[in-house]
Amino acid sequence: MHGHWVHSHEEDTGDAIVLRRATHPFPPSRGRTSFELHPDGSYVEMSPGPVDAPEASTGSWSLEGDRLVMGADGDGSGHVWNVVDIADDRLVVRD
Repeated sequence: MHGHWVHSHEEDTGDAIVLRRATHPFPPSRGRTSFELHPDGSYVEMSPGPVDAPEASTGSWSLEGDRLVMGADGDGSGHVWNVVDIADDRLVVRD
């Protein structure tokens, strides 16, 4: 799961969120949320900011069974997702 994952919102279905590796040929978009999972358990998340400039947040992550738990540093909320499917170039999660 290590590496840089980017939200491929065009591929989302219902409650499933699809992420692709940063090297995926994405169509143009005004901004995409992405995160990079590091082997040491830290992560950096980039989200579009109020003027479309990316804003970074950091935290720690772990895989607990089939749940990807991302705890944000400071006052950030982080994420807890159920991993539905994972392949070399595609990660599908659900809230």
